[in-house]
Amino acid sequence: MDVNQPKQEHLLALKVMRLTKPTLFTNVLVTCEERDLPGGLFNQLMKDDPSTVKGAETLMLGEMLTLPQNFGNIFLGETFSSYISVHNDSNQVVKDILVKADLQTSSQRLNLSASSAAVAELKPDCCIDDVIHHEVKEIGTHILVCAVSYTTQTGEKMYFRKFFKFQVLKPLDVKTKFYNAETDEVFLEAQIQNITTSPMFMEKVSLEPSMMYNVAELNTVDTAGKSESTFGSRTYLQPMDTRQYLYCLKPKQEFAEKAGIIKGVTVIGKLDIVWKTNLGERGRLQTSQLQRMAPGYGDVRLSLETIPDTVNLEEPFDITCKITNCSSERTMDLVLEMCNTNSIHWCGVSGRQLGKLHPSSSLHLALTLLSSVQGLQSVSGLRLTDTFLKRTYEYDDIAQVCVVSSEFKQS
Repeated sequence: MDVNQPKQEHLLALKVMRLTKPTLFTNVLVTCEERDLPGGLFNQLMKDDPSTVKGAETLMLGEMLTLPQNFGNIFLGETFSSYISVHNDSNQVVKDILVKADLQTSSQRLNLSASSAAVAELKPDCCIDDVIHHEVKEIGTHILVCAVSYTTQTGEKMYFRKFFKFQVLKPLDVKTKFYNAETDEVFLEAQIQNITTSPMFMEKVSLEPSMMYNVAELNTVDTAGKSESTFGSRTYLQPMDTRQYLYCLKPKQEFAEKAGIIKGVTVIGKLDIVWKTNLGERGRLQTSQLQRMAPGYGDVRLSLETIPDTVNLEEPFDITCKITNCSSERTMDLVLEMCNTNSIHWCGVSGRQLGKLHPSSSLHLALTLLSSVQGLQSVSGLRLTDTFLKRTYEYDDIAQVCVVSSEFKQS
């Protein structure tokens, strides 16, 4: 959209054109069978058409390129490029020409001019050319303001400007989900949808973790010793298609031992997405810092470090628990009680003293139990009592274990 000031006779003319890559020419296919009335006429016309691919005339895509016919769409993360030309349409020599290009967004005004120095003079039928580039980082209305000032032969100072308004659209719809594991690991699921009208080649989708985490991508599988993408070798995202990416974040060793710090961490990191569209036009999008709801563990947290997947019926098996004092100020004196359920029976002494547990510290505890019922059984019945506050913490459904008969497991 070009909005100009009231018309005034100027010696210079300003032209602004957006620079975009061409598109592949698309043919309109008209064909018929040989026994139809036209016979082989349509097929012969397609063979004689210079825009078709020789030997594959029925393909819609031809060998020619089409120059852009309109301004087109600009998407967030792409690079906006424009060609600015100032031409001297008069028969006079114009002096002190200054061309300035600014981009006005909803939040700021950016100077895109490559040089701020004025050109000493411009002879008739000569021009000043400039190419500007800007990586678009905001959506919404953008206005390109091009201003030209110069001095005539009579010493009169002249000035005019033009406005070019365009909209920056959103190319991707990104949704995230967090899953907090008992082992302080955080799983991030990122759903990325292409909301443009053309396919995208997804060059890179990565997660840049915060300083407290290491990240592992779970979007590849090992096949014959090689790591391959779960999306295949052609990572194209069609219009309105959605792709899901999964990442696992583990606390770094120096922070994993400090339960109070990890408990309150909400900032996980940010996604970095790079894609390419028609003829390799590149776009990049970085999300803001992703935040999760910090899990509430209370004063005391009990988690399982080791547990077997499958155990024999009525045979003891061992598990390892980790007990963490999540308080940052108070020392606890803990007593462990083990309560049997209908299927799970604990082996050992209930009501034993675990001793004092200082703030943000942990202890590991090995326990033995057995199951009297087959099937998928839930480990429950642990109780921790803080003797200082006379407060009891109950832990049920800590984990699940598959119980089978000994004959089935041996076979």
